[in-house]
This record gives sequence, C-alpha cells and structure tokens, in this order.
Amino acid sequence: MPAYISGAGVVLPNEPVDNSRIEDVLGRIGGVRSRTKAMVLRNNGIKTRHYAIDPVTGEATHTNAQLTIEAVHELCRRTGFQLADLETLSCGTTMPDQLLPNHAVMVHADLGAPPCEAVSTAGVCMSGLTAFKYAYLSVLSGASRNAIATASETASAGLRARYFAFDHRPADADEDASVGRLDASPVVALEADFLRWMLSDGAAAVLVSDEPRGASVSLRVDWVETISMAHLADPCMYVGAEKGKDGSFTGWRQKGTPRDALEAGHFFIKQDARQLGELIMKLLAESITVLKERRDISGEDYDWFLPHYSSAYFRQPVMDTFRECGLGVPEEKWFTNLEYKGNTGSASVFIMLEELLNGGRFEPGQKVLCWVPESGRFSYGFMQLTVV
Repeated sequence: MPAYISGAGVVLPNEPVDNSRIEDVLGRIGGVRSRTKAMVLRNNGIKTRHYAIDPVTGEATHTNAQLTIEAVHELCRRTGFQLADLETLSCGTTMPDQLLPNHAVMVHADLGAPPCEAVSTAGVCMSGLTAFKYAYLSVLSGASRNAIATASETASAGLRARYFAFDHRPADADEDASVGRLDASPVVALEADFLRWMLSDGAAAVLVSDEPRGASVSLRVDWVETISMAHLADPCMYVGAEKGKDGSFTGWRQKGTPRDALEAGHFFIKQDARQLGELIMKLLAESITVLKERRDISGEDYDWFLPHYSSAYFRQPVMDTFRECGLGVPEEKWFTNLEYKGNTGSASVFIMLEELLNGGRFEPGQKVLCWVPESGRFSYGFMQLTVV
C-alpha cells in the first residue's frame, strides 16, 4: 500500500536572532569578539536563525525532547490527528539530551501518547531522514497504519561561550595558521570556530499515514534512498572523539578518565574542514551515480528541488555537481529557507517541506526531490514525493 505525508508541524524556538546579535545570545569566548564570524556569515548566507536560549540569561529554554514534543503538538493542531491513535514514533536528532535512554522514548514519555513503537535514529543531518524512512517503511509494509517522524536540533546548548572556558585544541592544532588563511579560502575558514555561526535550533514533525488526510494536499512518498560513502572517507564531523593528524580516531571512552576526555575537547562538535572541502562534492557525485543505478530519474522530472546545504557557499558547487551527473534541476525550481530559518541540521529538509505544504504552494501532480547530505562520514539521502 502507499504511504503519504499528510501533515507537518514545525517549531522554531524564541524570536529570530539576526547576525548582529549572535554573540549577544551565545556569548563571546573569553570576552573577545570572534575573528571568524564575519567571514563565515558572509559565506553561509544566513541572515536569521533561532536558538533555544534565553537571550538575557543565556539559559536553555527547551531541551531537545521538549522542542520535539512541541513540534508534534503543532502537527496535531494543524491536522486534527489524535495522539491516542499513534502507532509508531520515529525520532532523529544529531545530539539528544543524553547518551541513554534514546531520544524517542524521552519524547514519548512526556508526549501524552499511549503505548506505541518508539524508535530513535542516530547520525548528523541524515538522522532526520533515516527516522522518516523508518516511519515510511512501517506504514508502507502495513506494520503501522500511521507514524509520526520527527527531526530536531538544539545545537545552541553546546555553542554557548561558557562551554569554551578553556583551550580544547589538540596539541598539534595550528590555529594561527588557519585563521591567517581565512581570506584566502572560505572553506579553510571552517577550521576555526565556524560551527558557532553555522548551526541553529528547530524541530519538525510529519505524519505518515496509509491514506491522505484532510482537505489540503498530501505528499505520496515514492521512495527514499540513503547512501553511505563511509568506506571512502575518514570521519569528518564528530562529537565524543578526537581525530589526529595521522588519521587516528579515538573515542572518549578510550581516554584514561572522563576528565581527560573533557579536557581534550571530545564533547564539542567538530569538523575537519579540509576534508569537507576535498570530499563533499566528489562523494556526492559518486552517490548520484549509485542513485541513478537504482532509480531511472532525470532532473527534468521535478517541479521542486529541496536541497539541504549548510552554507550558501556550497550552492553553486552542488548545482554544478548535480548537473554534471545528469540530475540537474533548473535553479528556478530550487527552494531553501536557509537564509531566514537557519541551518537546523537533521530538521532542515522537513522545515522546508512544512513551509511549502502548509503555505499552500504545492499543487497536485507535482514531483518533489529532496536531498540531504551528511559529513559525519559522508552519507547522502534522496527522497521523491508526489503531490496528491
């Protein structure tokens, strides 16, 4: 039987924060203005974003689970779906509030839903799509009549200046050389504190059902493909580990003590910017080749293309790579809200979908291609939807 996205809800916490106010909310590390912020913001194209942080006190206003629950309630408000009928809850996030228990059971605990299947998926940006795929396959197979899939991020909790109270750089780090090259290459700029200016908060929830619901349009899920290229790359974006110049990768539990891991900066989200610049497009091209072997598709098939990219800097390279691989979608069919809703990681593609779906911009018969990359160890996700 088919499966449909028959509703969506999104929560973006607190008032939008423009570029001039980021350090007022997140704080200044060591009381000093960032040397990289202006460069990173100029390249990523983000004008406003949302943080689950009280701008006055600097305290968190939502946990990840709380933000997810609010998105589910918004979904129910918009669709009239009753949580008493929920059969499957599938939740994806990059960084849950705790290592254990899993994110989905924490959401379920306070959601107000009866006994149901609760599944959580791990990863970076792909975690939202893999959570959705579980929900989709559950309905598609007949195992569930309905499922709610969520994707959420509260990255700001770990981006506040108070978390950078001492130097967590590896002993072989060369910060001065990196910062000195900022003007030469926007990609190299990502080696510094760029993630503080790249990531933001938000949550999305979508209802997957075995038939369309309500008077508005629904989205039939035609297929979802997730492709890992991890066999061709070292870890690139990571938390809870340390990456050496020799390529070694050491998890936090391999350190002598928890304090050793903390002082080595294992619990800060990091990205190997050089590797990102070298591999993100190369491995995208290879993933498109794999996709086209599985699916007979062309860029001309689509009325909408929803690409999740972290920075406007990557827009043209993404466009060129898709075109060179025979999957180029004309630019006038692209849609992104990165500029005014920020980079919400795993939730980004669903926040785009919600804006179009609830904004009445989809028309029956249109086809939608969604694309989600992840630089954790380079995975790529693709999803085709048809408006009905």
